[in-house]
Amino acid sequence: MTAATHVVKEKKPKIWSPGQVALCFFIFLVVLTCVLPFLNVIAISLSSKSAILRGDVSFWPVEFSTKAYQAIFSDKALINSLWYTIKLTVIYTVLAMVMTILMAYPLTKKRLHGRNFFSFLALFTMYFSGGTIPIYLNVKEFGMLDTMWSLIIPGLLSTYNMIIMKSFFASLPSELEEAATIDGANDFQILLQVYLPLSLASIATLTLFYAVGKWNSFADAKYYITSRALQPLQLKLYNIIKGATAVDVAAIEGGSNSNAQSISESIESATIIFATLPILVVYPFVQRYFVSGVTIGAVKG
Repeated sequence: MTAATHVVKEKKPKIWSPGQVALCFFIFLVVLTCVLPFLNVIAISLSSKSAILRGDVSFWPVEFSTKAYQAIFSDKALINSLWYTIKLTVIYTVLAMVMTILMAYPLTKKRLHGRNFFSFLALFTMYFSGGTIPIYLNVKEFGMLDTMWSLIIPGLLSTYNMIIMKSFFASLPSELEEAATIDGANDFQILLQVYLPLSLASIATLTLFYAVGKWNSFADAKYYITSRALQPLQLKLYNIIKGATAVDVAAIEGGSNSNAQSISESIESATIIFATLPILVVYPFVQRYFVSGVTIGAVKG
């Protein structure tokens, strides 16, 4: 019996084509475009006033200082605004997802009378809107001015997100509904026990869309909110940036000293990080659902 010979095939080194190299270089430039400004903001927020004034800060803190963050965390109004914004975002996202699901699910049923008409009404709002003034008058007539509900109800349903949810529901096999109907399940039971468990990826994706959209919004609060206690975090950030811009203009015109300018820039950068961090913390937990959600329908089984 002869000894078995093992032939080890040498792996050929992978040779990248010029197109792949160019694509990777382009992606690298895009990543730098997104990351470098954020690193600059972090560096400014952790640098001293004199370093900011000299213009020495680029992408790494110079003369490390946490005074800007100390000023933020000692501001009770800003901390309260953070918790209020989290509460506002959670309530809005939950209600928006309920509205989206309850509208998307019936529109997938051919037995629904007037289904095409209701779909047309939903699509119509994507192209035509009454404008800011009619919406403001509606909010005023319903007595929602200067209340949390003025930031929730007017934008509670996104037609775009509803269409995504509707398309996913329509892609599920109809045999699942038929089997549940034979077992005696009604529409709500089919939705809760059949459709929703199979839709976790799309639900997580749309939840992220709603949450990020509400977290970053401030225009509606600028129109409807006058009380400081009801101002979301992004509106406070907008006011800080607007105040910093006013300081810069005053400094150019000789009406403000340079120290005030550097302090405002440092606090401005620290507030941006303070307002962005919660979303950055939440995103990794829904990332796997998000990736699945955006690739749904790419492969047919």
